[in-house]
Amino acid sequence: MRTAAELPVPPKLPPIAYGPLKLPSRWLLSPLAGFTNLPFRRIIREIGGVGLATTDLVNARGLLENSTKTQELIATCPEDQPLAVQIFGSDVDLMARAAQFLEARGVASIDINMGCPVNKVTKTGSGASMMCRTDETVSLVERVVRSVRIPVSVKMRLGWDDQRITAPRFARAFEQVGVAAVAIHGRTRQQGFSGLVNRDGIKAVVDAVRSIPVIGNGDVRTVADAERMLRETGCHGVSIGRGALANPWIFKQLVKWEATGSCDPTGSFDDKLTLLRRQFTYAIELRGPERAVPFFRKMAHWYLKSMHVAPTLRNAFQQAHTVAAVEQTLDEIAARGPTVGSRFEQLDEMHIPVPSGPVEHW
Repeated sequence: MRTAAELPVPPKLPPIAYGPLKLPSRWLLSPLAGFTNLPFRRIIREIGGVGLATTDLVNARGLLENSTKTQELIATCPEDQPLAVQIFGSDVDLMARAAQFLEARGVASIDINMGCPVNKVTKTGSGASMMCRTDETVSLVERVVRSVRIPVSVKMRLGWDDQRITAPRFARAFEQVGVAAVAIHGRTRQQGFSGLVNRDGIKAVVDAVRSIPVIGNGDVRTVADAERMLRETGCHGVSIGRGALANPWIFKQLVKWEATGSCDPTGSFDDKLTLLRRQFTYAIELRGPERAVPFFRKMAHWYLKSMHVAPTLRNAFQQAHTVAAVEQTLDEIAARGPTVGSRFEQLDEMHIPVPSGPVEHW
């Protein structure tokens, strides 16, 4: 972590809003499949600094059919505000009805997914494949916007591939039909998560709109990364996904940096263990004891690896099948401490890997 003297100078930017929805900060939690569920959002909210959190992508059809999975994805609580729910689908009527359903549930904003590169989503005409159909996609988005009174945003990639960079054109069209904001992941669908984020591509989207906020996304893991995204693209806010998994304090750090030019360090081993325990408790509240244990394993893997927990204890956590076994393992982890460094030192920066291999196989 850089010292305060080494941090970049924060920009002087106006507050950010999605239409009438004024956000408490310009630092947003990205929708991230399998991770940005209510238990994780609750600990992020408690630490502070996040301006808007968005759920994992939600199937519009499943939402209207009241499936158990979608109900868990949109689960929230009074502290989890402001909250956007991200929906996906290619059926205009279903998408509009899903937005109306969510508005009636009291969500602050609707986000339309046009960026998911996963084959099972794109082959249905949803996600990033919507970027290949201009008129049809703009009509769908306009219908959703007109079906609700709350703000509607769109999350997309730069385009399907390098030969079809359509995000600037879509952003301009979306603004004209009433979209309140657009978020841009600076890669094409063909790239998946390979290579580097194209900040010039994000800047082209910023330049394409007149007044709505553009949110930059991709490869932001530190305060310096966020500053570079703002400076090089001119975007109005930054959305962070895996960077928040690695460092749940990043939103609080960014708010303090923007206000003062300095920021507090990340947490220690004991700080992160406290977060892990609290998030596990929230998972039990959401899913019940039996279903919470397997549900939490993927998240716990990254917690424990970043804490330098001994491999044998990390494996013991993954093998636990009951809440009692999990708690016993956590007690052992607390007693043993980290295998590297001190339990009182701030944790090293950690990179959470992204899916790899041909995107068509995801």
